[in-house]
Amino acid sequence: MNKLNDFLSLIDGYIGGSQWFVFLLLGTGVFFTIYLKFPQFRYLKPAFRIVRGKFDKAGDKGDTSHFQALATALSGTVGTGNIAGVALAIHLGGPAALFWMLVTAAVGMTTKFVEVTLSHKYREFAEDGSVSGGPMYYMKNRLNMKWLAAIFAVATILSSFGTGSLPQINSIANSLYETAGINHMLTGGILTVFLALIILGGIKRIAKVTEKLTPFMAIVYFLGAMGVILYNYENIIPSILEIGRDLFTGTAAAGGFLGGSVAFAFNRGVNRGLFSNEAGQGSAPIAHAAARAYEPVSEGLVALFEPFIDTIIICTLTGLVILSSGVWKEKFENKFQEADLVVLNGNYSDKNEQDVEELYHFLAKKADLPLFSGQLNVVNGIIENQPTMIHSRSVAEEVKVFMNNQPYSGSVGFENGKLISQPGLSITGKSLLHSAPLTTIAFSRSWFGEYGKYVVAFGLLLFAFSTAISWSYYGDRAVTYLWGSGKVIYYHIIYVIGFFLASFTDTTIIWTLSGITIALMTIPNLFGILSLSKEMKNEVKLFWKEYVKRFPGEKIPK
Repeated sequence: MNKLNDFLSLIDGYIGGSQWFVFLLLGTGVFFTIYLKFPQFRYLKPAFRIVRGKFDKAGDKGDTSHFQALATALSGTVGTGNIAGVALAIHLGGPAALFWMLVTAAVGMTTKFVEVTLSHKYREFAEDGSVSGGPMYYMKNRLNMKWLAAIFAVATILSSFGTGSLPQINSIANSLYETAGINHMLTGGILTVFLALIILGGIKRIAKVTEKLTPFMAIVYFLGAMGVILYNYENIIPSILEIGRDLFTGTAAAGGFLGGSVAFAFNRGVNRGLFSNEAGQGSAPIAHAAARAYEPVSEGLVALFEPFIDTIIICTLTGLVILSSGVWKEKFENKFQEADLVVLNGNYSDKNEQDVEELYHFLAKKADLPLFSGQLNVVNGIIENQPTMIHSRSVAEEVKVFMNNQPYSGSVGFENGKLISQPGLSITGKSLLHSAPLTTIAFSRSWFGEYGKYVVAFGLLLFAFSTAISWSYYGDRAVTYLWGSGKVIYYHIIYVIGFFLASFTDTTIIWTLSGITIALMTIPNLFGILSLSKEMKNEVKLFWKEYVKRFPGEKIPK
């Protein structure tokens, strides 16, 4: 398992986790923001009218309304990225990572406007009247690059697992286990049945579920998050100031947090921001292609709201919950995950300034430290002559070893700092937390007390499950494009099985896999929309001419 995660991390380092990918993503958003004269700010008022159905025309073709398409796309983006992804970004890069998530969302609003517009323009209708759309159709029908369309479609299928299925159920199962002690497999089994019943009904059933589920889950989470933030009101301003200060200096070591660099905060903030709002990934255009819209730009304007709601509102709430509560730099009792555990050959303390500096450079991969290989003797759960253990990028404390949940006596083997797995063996102790468990702890620092963890569990259940529903449709359309609708049933079967298996699979590996699949979708899509930049600008001009005809007396936004 550790070797698999190391291999996936190596691949992710060259694509999704690399600086060039981050700059490509942000650069595309900045380019279109300037080229189209800041549509994310100028066009919000007419976009709101369109969402409400004011631009609709009798006879417009499609399977869903503007609002249903928006709700479906939002349900695909509002998921673990908003709860677990924000926590992971702060865990890796410090408070400044939240700022870069918001920047990604601001420019991502324009990117999503462009990709949805172009994909909607070149969507196709089947003989039965159903709609198929997405970046693969403009790649095929406009760019005449069937090979690129095929790459994108394959990447979409992979990403439906790496983004939509695996990390979603994994985070749900982990959260419910932490809060209520519910077995991972039981959670996976029950939700797998519900997932199968919904996705077999196609986009119309999916849209009916998401248009009711999305607003409800957003309101519940908003109220819960505000309860935490207001409870810790004295930390709100210091948290915001900390974000600004760390932008230019990196985050200094504090508590169990061993420090974060400016570059890492930037990279992880952008990466997790993309995972959350999916701007540029090309997923949302597949949902929006089903909307009844006469003008492609009108649906593109609807899509402007997605990164705004998903990241600027919901992710900001999660970030302020984590920062104001202070839990991001505290150690908590938890069961160690093998992929997050490394044992050093020596003893280091996070109370010693020199040791902290050495540990920071080790975690930042700027320097090496000797890793432990060999056997450690364990007596009644306690490791004798224990060297320093690093778990979740922090020095582990009060480490104990168990075999089948009972204190263990015997030996434990390590190779190059990594645990040699034994069936039934587990290690616990105090360390930093990340992902959903960190957000869960943060919600308990409020008026809700221990009941706060149920807000996260319930919110994560709704957010993540709705994401899995929407991504099943994205993969469904990609399979239809490649092999026809007759093969979709086989995809659904594999998707459902994968959903169940991921409920009890290592979290770290799943997050690493998701980073790779995001990049495999995003790169072809960004190339495509940049190639059609002139056409996009012309489409916007034509739309506003149609808009003033539809609404006499209205002025074109300047």
